[in-house]
Amino acid sequence: MATIFHNLPLLMAPPAGGAQGGPASIAPTLVTFGLVFLIFYFLIIRPQNKRQKDTKQMLSQLRKGDRVVTVGGIRGTIQSLKEDGVVLKVDSNTTIEFNRSAVGSVLDKRSSSKPQKENDTAEDTSDEE
Repeated sequence: MATIFHNLPLLMAPPAGGAQGGPASIAPTLVTFGLVFLIFYFLIIRPQNKRQKDTKQMLSQLRKGDRVVTVGGIRGTIQSLKEDGVVLKVDSNTTIEFNRSAVGSVLDKRSSSKPQKENDTAEDTSDEE
C-alpha cells in the first residue's frame, strides 16, 4: 500500500550529478525567510501594535459621564476616575469599581459627542439655505 510518505526518502535524497550546496544555495532560503518575516510583520505584528496604541489612547481619554462597556460585558456610565481605576454607575443604586484596563470600549462620549451633533445640524441647515 503506497502512501504519501512512501516516497519521502527519495525526495530527501541529494540531487543527481553531485551538485554540492554552498553559499549560492543559501540565498533562496534567506529570501524565503525574509518574505515570511515581512508577511508575519504586516499581518500580525503591525496590526497588534496599532490596536495596543488605540486602546492606550482610549483609556487615557476616559472622562466622567462617558458610557462604556467592560471586557466582561457590563455597561455603565463613568461616575468617577482614579489613577488606575474607574467607578461605573450601572444602575440608579449600583456602582462598581474596575481597573482602567477592564474598560473594553466607549459607547458614548458625553462631553464631545453632543456639541458635534449640534454643530453638524447647524451646518447642514445653513448649506441648504
